Amino acid sequence: MKVMVTGGAGFIGSHLCARLVEDGHSVICVDNLATGSITNLEGIDKHRFVFVHADVVDMTWRKVDCIYHLACPASPVHYQKNPIETTITSVSGTYNVLKMASKNKARILFTSTSEVYGDPEVHPQREDYFGNVNPIGERSCYDEGKRCAESLCGDFNRLGLADVRVARIFNTYGPKMAADDGRVVSNFITQALNNKPLTIYGKGTQTRSLCYVSDMVDGLIKLMNYKQFEGPVNLGNPNEMTMLKLAGLVLELTNSKSKTKFSGLPSDDPTKRKPDIRKAWKTLGWKPVTNIKTGLEKTIEYFQQECKKA
Repeated sequence: MKVMVTGGAGFIGSHLCARLVEDGHSVICVDNLATGSITNLEGIDKHRFVFVHADVVDMTWRKVDCIYHLACPASPVHYQKNPIETTITSVSGTYNVLKMASKNKARILFTSTSEVYGDPEVHPQREDYFGNVNPIGERSCYDEGKRCAESLCGDFNRLGLADVRVARIFNTYGPKMAADDGRVVSNFITQALNNKPLTIYGKGTQTRSLCYVSDMVDGLIKLMNYKQFEGPVNLGNPNEMTMLKLAGLVLELTNSKSKTKFSGLPSDDPTKRKPDIRKAWKTLGWKPVTNIKTGLEKTIEYFQQECKKA
């Protein structure tokens, strides 16, 4: 098949591109490189891979069989840097890609986010939970942008205009994360490797559920191949842990001399995050298989290699 991956030079997107090429597909990777990197695409067989430098908001029509739509800044550091552009990318960009899917009669998978649940009052988070989101806060450009994009996907599917899948991605980590993306795993690892204090926001009791990137890619592919749309599907690891515990594990695995330091909790930062993945298991037969220690070891090894290159 001919597959398009928007945001394909990003962290998850680049892993997805590599996997699709390995599986024998021809892949068109579209990215404006606002947060993605060409280096993430190194090693992909170029005989079945094409990179297109373009923005999904004004991207032109292309003939493909299916589209994985990942294009959007995904870390708070990046999406808050230009919040208006983040909203436009989520809404106008998704509308443009949905129209392309409709013209092509191509199946489209939209990657939403666990952030649509906001700071949840239901735990763990199920797909039928409508969320607790601040619509005018510092994170709303991303949170509400994704919620609106989900609405577009639902309407395109409901009206028979496109064959849509929606994945709500929870915290994902692994090689090819950017050192400066502000995510907790990359922050902790880079600080530990440089023997700098690990920054813990709030009291460190807030939780995240971390999914290794290869497991996430497996989930996305299974969802794309599923026979029909049944609403959004949570993809993530339900093994929840506090930031204090994660910091301790990173220090142990890096053998770092770093200490920890505490800082104020960012605005609207969720206090807990854990996916209910029963729907993914029942419909897709998917669940993550990489334990946190193994995943962190692979991620630490990647950052160590990047430090040597630098």
